[in-house]
Amino acid sequence: MPLAQRVPQTAPRRAERRRFQRVSINLLGRYMLADRREFPCQIHNMSLGGMAVIAPVAGRLQERVVAYVDHVGRVEGVITRLFENGFAMTVAATPRKRDKLAAQLTWLANRHILNLPEDRRHPRVTPKNSSGRLTLSNGRQIPVMIIDISPSGAAVRTELRPEIGTPVTVGKTSGRVVRHLEGGFAIEFSRIVHPDFLEANVTGQ
Repeated sequence: MPLAQRVPQTAPRRAERRRFQRVSINLLGRYMLADRREFPCQIHNMSLGGMAVIAPVAGRLQERVVAYVDHVGRVEGVITRLFENGFAMTVAATPRKRDKLAAQLTWLANRHILNLPEDRRHPRVTPKNSSGRLTLSNGRQIPVMIIDISPSGAAVRTELRPEIGTPVTVGKTSGRVVRHLEGGFAIEFSRIVHPDFLEANVTGQ
């Protein structure tokens, strides 16, 4: 579902602005409102205390929201502000979760320095669990073996040979086919995956 890209014009609450610095992250995800309806969304910016969500359905003020954000994971909070294309919500987290989120946001804010060719950008490692699930754009899912992974891509073993440029999702991570290998193909992720969540996002375990 295409989402509007207009940036929200209403400023974050002053108290939150003083406490937490917002980071522009531009990540995709899904969210669930209190009535359990789910919708796709795009996170425009985020801080340790809240985030701005570009969304097709805004919900109500003070309504509880559970969001699942690429490379960040589960985020809970309540809607504090509505704007034309979405809403702002709090981020409820324990001190331990907040420390982890701070590290994630710092990493996401600085990932632009990794602007190198995909093969040279990050070292590849063999995942502990090599079982994976590949989802094609038509929704078809096939089992694959994960040969290796990095924050920017993965190599999978399968008899399937999609055309170069074909969009695919491996585990929870979307990307595109960039090269064919003997017995499989390589995928470049659409956005960098945080190393702490790499295997969980790619293998789906």
